[in-house]
Amino acid sequence: MLIIELQRDLCQRNYSSLYYFCRMATAENSILGLILPTDPRWTDLAAVSLEEILTDHAFCEQKAATQCISLIQGYPEKEDVVNALAPIVTEEWGHFRMVWSEMKKRGFKLGKQRKDDYVNLLIQKVPKNLTRDEKLLHKLMIGAMIEARSCERFRLLSENLAEKGLRDFYFKFMVSEAGHYRLFMDLAMKHFPEKLVRSTWEQWLKNEEEILHQLVVRGDRMH
Repeated sequence: MLIIELQRDLCQRNYSSLYYFCRMATAENSILGLILPTDPRWTDLAAVSLEEILTDHAFCEQKAATQCISLIQGYPEKEDVVNALAPIVTEEWGHFRMVWSEMKKRGFKLGKQRKDDYVNLLIQKVPKNLTRDEKLLHKLMIGAMIEARSCERFRLLSENLAEKGLRDFYFKFMVSEAGHYRLFMDLAMKHFPEKLVRSTWEQWLKNEEEILHQLVVRGDRMH
């Protein structure tokens, strides 16, 4: 079954089904349709670079809010897009505050925002000379991709960190990111033909696989 079909089916199910969906990754069937699972070394590296990974996570939440604001500003006439993304802006900023609170409890400093090579390389894969609506489709696909990969990384942290409090902390983020992935895919399916969404998503999955092969495994980056 294609991931879009799985995603649509889960739209009608409850929290426990979404939790199951988040956890169904294996080496052969990565989470939310991702082709390449995260290198298993990443979790160990992140665990020993906790201040760094939390800092990067905090800025990722800020950028997620900014991405939704940008979509609202770019397509204000699409009321369903505005209605869907406005609450996500608030949620993502709330996530930033959650991460920042966790950092302060541990005596960590926020530090400077880091360059996000993963996202920048995704953006470079956007085709040229697109119409305004075609750009929307690819923006939604990139949003879904980032949320899907974040969900997978949060799952790894929720299962493998030594501290139970942090495992629970990242479990909540894992489920949230799966829901955001679903939202971006729902918006794409609403505004574009299903066949086009399917083919575009499949290409973005291949794009992301190529990008991960280019990147060095780093424990101080969420992506």
